Amino acid sequence: MKKASYKKEYVAFAQRLRAARLEAGLTQVELAHRLKRPQSYVSNIESGQQRLDVVELKYFAEVCEKPVTYFIEPR
Repeated sequence: MKKASYKKEYVAFAQRLRAARLEAGLTQVELAHRLKRPQSYVSNIESGQQRLDVVELKYFAEVCEKPVTYFIEPR
């Protein structure tokens, strides 16, 4: 049961990642280019197929001009 709860939290996190990208006016291709990654990397993260570690989150936040705390859902 814990796994489903974690998945729900990660889905919300991935949605905030996508929202930040859109608010920054970036396409997946543009964000990927700035992160020096393929577009599939951004797509996989936004769809929840790939996890994002804390260092990568920092880069993602910088490119989208958001504080890291923007992506963290309060408990």
